[in-house]
Amino acid sequence: MCLVLIGWRAHPEYRLIVAANRDEFYTRPTESMRWWPEVPGLLAGRDLGAIGKPEGDPPGTWLGQRREAPGRNRFAAVTNVRNPNDERAQARSRGALLMDYLTGGADQHSGGEFPGPEKYLFDVAAAPDDYNGYNLLVSDLESLWWHSNRSATPPRELTPGFHGLSNGSFVTSAAPGRDAALDAPQRIWPKVNDGVRGLRAVVQSDPGAVDRYFELLADRVEAPDDQLPHTGVPLPMERAVSARFVAHALHGTRASTVLLVREDGSFEMAERSFGPSGHPDDAVAFSGKLELPG
Repeated sequence: MCLVLIGWRAHPEYRLIVAANRDEFYTRPTESMRWWPEVPGLLAGRDLGAIGKPEGDPPGTWLGQRREAPGRNRFAAVTNVRNPNDERAQARSRGALLMDYLTGGADQHSGGEFPGPEKYLFDVAAAPDDYNGYNLLVSDLESLWWHSNRSATPPRELTPGFHGLSNGSFVTSAAPGRDAALDAPQRIWPKVNDGVRGLRAVVQSDPGAVDRYFELLADRVEAPDDQLPHTGVPLPMERAVSARFVAHALHGTRASTVLLVREDGSFEMAERSFGPSGHPDDAVAFSGKLELPG
């Protein structure tokens, strides 16, 4: 993922609201969001292009939710931290971070018990060099946690409100209030600043309007040069990826995902996928019922 916008307990009728864009090379093999036959209860897109994946392991993903058992739910999303000078070919795929959490692969670290998000993140934070730079969000729909292995901040529980992250090693947050200021430890990236504000406006006016979240994600306006972050890529690419929806010739937004989980446990999860230069490719939508913790 390259843009994840979150409303966490930010509306009395909704436990979790997610609007996210996954940016990737168009040549990377990918399958649209679906229920996974090899992982019961998992609803996610499928990344078929991970290098070094052990034979027989399921594909990776960038965002997914799993209904594992009554009252046992998992949500996870990941973005990379963009720094071309800090990429190691031998590092483990970042998608494995999600799959370990979503499939229970970390149970071996917790005595066979269901690994909660706090323990899981502190476990992976103990080995920051196993992966290239990442932001990781994990939740059991009772609490929501964030961690980046390129930040000096330890794993942190996110409070109720609105949150956004892209490819920097930090998260931007705002309290649930209508005019609450956005807060971040570094200068907020324009796509995150405008994205969090846009998400808040939709949640406060029409929180169930799936199409409005997709409209928010579809914005292709690039940031002015004086507002661009400096992540080590050439200026033309920095401009291109500053938009919420990236439509570069070789690399761009491959999928936009919206997830709405209501306090009564009902959920909707929809995805729109795209080909080169943002050409629409596919659209899928699912709904169901979860048993939520209190």
